[in-house]
Amino acid sequence: MKLRNAVVVDGVRTAFSKGGRGKLEAARLDDLGAYLIRALLERNPKVKPNMVTDLGIGGNLARGVGHLAGLPAELVDFSSERACATSQETAMRISMAIMLGQYDCGISVGAERMGTYQQRLDNPRGAGATRREGPNPKSRQLTKEQRDMTENHFDYFSVPIPDYILDSPTGASMTQTGQNVCEMYDLTREEIDAFSMRSQHKLAKAYDAGIYKDEVLPVEVEDPVFDENGNWVPDEIGPMVVLDRDEGVRPNTTMEVLATLPPVRGIVSYKPGPLLITAGNSCPRNAGVTAQLLMSEEMALKLGVDFLARIIGWGNGGVKQQIMGMGPVVSTPKALKHAGLEMDQIDRIEFNEAFACQVVTSMRELGMPEEKVNVNGGSIGIGHPICATGNRLWMTVCKELKRSNKRYGLATQCCGDGEGMTVIFENPDAPK
Repeated sequence: MKLRNAVVVDGVRTAFSKGGRGKLEAARLDDLGAYLIRALLERNPKVKPNMVTDLGIGGNLARGVGHLAGLPAELVDFSSERACATSQETAMRISMAIMLGQYDCGISVGAERMGTYQQRLDNPRGAGATRREGPNPKSRQLTKEQRDMTENHFDYFSVPIPDYILDSPTGASMTQTGQNVCEMYDLTREEIDAFSMRSQHKLAKAYDAGIYKDEVLPVEVEDPVFDENGNWVPDEIGPMVVLDRDEGVRPNTTMEVLATLPPVRGIVSYKPGPLLITAGNSCPRNAGVTAQLLMSEEMALKLGVDFLARIIGWGNGGVKQQIMGMGPVVSTPKALKHAGLEMDQIDRIEFNEAFACQVVTSMRELGMPEEKVNVNGGSIGIGHPICATGNRLWMTVCKELKRSNKRYGLATQCCGDGEGMTVIFENPDAPK
């Protein structure tokens, strides 16, 4: 069987709001998902609703989203999950079905509302939790083989994992894994704060230049009412407001301001050494919705539909949970091999900034020049609503390839329990 080309036609999203205390707190995510689907079809009028065969949902919004968007009742849909790469997994699953010839057109949606629910997940032994919830304590009892570095560790990494990290508890919080990465690579606070500052400045500059106008759709939502403790009050109706800019953009970020931020609570140093992870060099918790229109290249050409990029390679990889953020160091070489490319051929990279430390160290390990990475800012300012980010990475890098007339793009991110996922794209209109 000859595989077909799958292409990214278009992608749109809401601005990402603060998780638990932002402008999207009172909004229904299924309404926002339906709004984005309708917008995709309105922007691409040659694609009719009855041409969409499958709707993938990264996050648990279920079948109603397609119906709200006006898609046919015969539509099939599915939900998927791969931690932080959930909507990237959803988009890839649709793309694979297109490549195999199962159908020609699908839509990938990602939706997330982080906040009190996420806090409960992060603190499963808190109020209201039972012994059925949270990490299974048995999963933390590792065999020697599970504990030790893999035989091929140095095929991917230039430094060993220190024993104090290998012997540290598994099931670590995401922030703890960031601290572990800092210590594994002897990073300084200044290095990761400087990266975070540059990310914020690039994002603010991109917004000022109008680069995100094609990606971020303004949405009219109810301005949520919060009580004195910062909790949303559902019974109080706020005025309608327009959200058209990510709430985490900080154009005035300076090294001096970042230096005043304390380490996040709950992390420890196993080295021991200084605690380096702060709110300023980490992504925030967010709410947001993303949507992408995916199609076979054959159908796009037949309909005369312009598309952004072809999907030409992908890879997944696993690492120790204690260094979760380093997953892209394993997944990216696999994706490059699948695409038949070398890193120096990649023109634009969208790397999810869960933590500045894991992007800084991964760039070193993978030979990624920073001038190609997150050229319009990244998740430290944009935000990282977990189930929505994967779609965002795809659309951002594909639109940037078109804007800059570059040929090859790469989207990558780490995933919650020690994974990485990487996908590679080709702009068909770029100079060969």
